[in-house]
Amino acid sequence: MTLIETQGLGSMSDGAQLRWMALGDTTRQPPVVMLHGGPGLPDYLCDVAPMVADLAPVYRYDQRGTGQSSWEGRHSLARHVDDLAELLDVWEVSRAVLVGHSYGTDLASRFCLAHPDRIAGMLLMCGPFVGDWRTGDRAERDRRMSAAQQERLRALEELPRRTEGEEVELLTLAWFTDHADPERGWRWAAQGARRRRPVNWAMNRELGKEARADPLDEHLAELSVRLPARAELLGGVADPRPLSALESLAFRLDLPLTRIEGAGHEPWLEQPDAVRTHLRRFVRGAVGT
Repeated sequence: MTLIETQGLGSMSDGAQLRWMALGDTTRQPPVVMLHGGPGLPDYLCDVAPMVADLAPVYRYDQRGTGQSSWEGRHSLARHVDDLAELLDVWEVSRAVLVGHSYGTDLASRFCLAHPDRIAGMLLMCGPFVGDWRTGDRAERDRRMSAAQQERLRALEELPRRTEGEEVELLTLAWFTDHADPERGWRWAAQGARRRRPVNWAMNRELGKEARADPLDEHLAELSVRLPARAELLGGVADPRPLSALESLAFRLDLPLTRIEGAGHEPWLEQPDAVRTHLRRFVRGAVGT
């Protein structure tokens, strides 16, 4: 089956223009909407969308201030939630199946708190993480890096300005530990460091600060009653972010958690067949195919 990709710009109520892409037959409802992580990165889920686009159309978009979605103003979690709601209106979609990855799981969860009636299903991949997960994450990343790599990463982070080469080096060092296989992980991180650019560091700081001031942890009781009937978690067992944080979330929300062995924070790279199988089962159930 040949899948047709379309794209366009969605006009937001505050004047921002967000670039979106759709793969598959957009006349079918409900669609799948994939929410990329970051925050501060452009969309990178182009390899995941084709796994299910024959079952339902798949929409993706560059969050404001990233990729081809130009924006120079401030960022807030509420504005990003509004962006998703307004894009659904642009696409003439009343309800969608949300598939979030990393920060995209936080965005999906906060969207669920605000607009539960617009969600037909929700799959959260590699997040959101609750509790003191950062301590374990940092310790595991240090374990996967040499002392020289740790020192070089700190030095690059402290530079007031970085050259293009230094930025690529920093991102490669920061991301290669996301993967179970260090050799392939370095290659994937280096590729991502060149393609997922530029990073909107201001957006990353602003949303990170707000998320720490108003953590999702404090909204889990409300989230649990607003979740759609079909909601699940998926995580890579070898993600440096501790799997125990996802297990804690699954327990608190009473959701099933699928653990992908031999995979890290981007499990579709290391275990594509396992991720494809899970995604297709979930989407079939959520859209009724």
